[in-house]
Amino acid sequence: MTTRTKREIDDEQPRLAVLIDADNAQPAVIESLLAEVARYGVASVKRIYGDFTSPQLTQWKKVLLRHSINPVQQFAYTSGKNATDSSLIIDAMDLMYTRRFDGFCLVSSDSDFTRLAQRLREEGLTVYGFGERKTPDAFVQACDKFIYTEILRPEAALEPAAEPKPSAPKPTAPATTTKQAKTGKAAKPAPSVPDTKASRKANAVPLAVDGAKPAATPPAAPKPEAPPFELIRQAIDEASDEHGWAQLGHVGTYLSKVRPDFDPRLYGHRKLSDLLKKHAKQYALEERTVGGNKNLYVRTLPSLV
Repeated sequence: MTTRTKREIDDEQPRLAVLIDADNAQPAVIESLLAEVARYGVASVKRIYGDFTSPQLTQWKKVLLRHSINPVQQFAYTSGKNATDSSLIIDAMDLMYTRRFDGFCLVSSDSDFTRLAQRLREEGLTVYGFGERKTPDAFVQACDKFIYTEILRPEAALEPAAEPKPSAPKPTAPATTTKQAKTGKAAKPAPSVPDTKASRKANAVPLAVDGAKPAATPPAAPKPEAPPFELIRQAIDEASDEHGWAQLGHVGTYLSKVRPDFDPRLYGHRKLSDLLKKHAKQYALEERTVGGNKNLYVRTLPSLV
C-alpha cells in the first residue's frame, strides 16, 4: 500500500492565490475566511496589501505571522489616492501569467476590482470574492462565487449586552436617638480602619493599563433573510427531469451561476439541503443510490391553496 505525500494530495486540489486589500477587509474574520478558502482549494499564495505604517492597520499586523500571510507594504503616494489597489492588481496579473494557479480569492469590498475579476475569468480562472454586504453588485456579479464576510464571523465572538449594575445605595445620616436628643451630644463616629498596606490593597480601584480603551464588541452576524423561493424554484425547473426531480448538486451549481452571492448561511442554514428540509411544505427531498453513490434529489411541491 503506497502512502501519498501531502504535496501529491495538494497537487490534486485547485491552487489558489489569496490577495487581500487591507484597507477594505477586517482582520477579525481572517481565520474563518482562510477556512472557507480551504473548501475550494489550496491557498498557495497569501498576500495582503496596505500601508502598514498607518495606525488603522495595527490589528492586521497581529494576525499576519499567525496565518503566514505575506504583507506587501504600499505607501500612499498622495493624499486621497489609493495606491494599494494598483499594487494588488499588478501582482494579480503577474501571478495570472505564470499559469500556476486555478483560481484567485479577492478579499475586498471595493468595486475597483470588478475589471480584475472579469479579466481573470476571461483567462479561464475561477474567481472567489470575499467582502462585506456593502460590496457593490458589479463586483459581486463579476465573481464566480461571492461570500459575504459577515456570515464568517464566529458566534463565540459576540458578547451579550452587559446588564446594568445596581446602583449602590446612598449613605444616609445616622438616626438621632432619644438619648442624643435629650443630651444634645452627637453620636461617636465609627472607629476608623487603620491605613495599612492590606486595607489600601483591598479598597484599591483597578485602573486601565496605559490608558487603553476597552475592546470594541465585534459587529453581530446579520439576521437570516427570507429565502429566494422563486429563484430556487427556477433552479429546480432548469435541472429537473421529466418527473420534476433534480439532483441537488446541479441545483446548487445553477444558483451559484445565476447569483454568485447565493449562500444558504444567509438564510440561517449551513447547507442547501438543510434549507429545503426546513420548508418541507414547498420541497420534497429523496435520497437515491446511483452507481454506488448516494445523491439527494429535490422537486417543488404544488403550491397550497
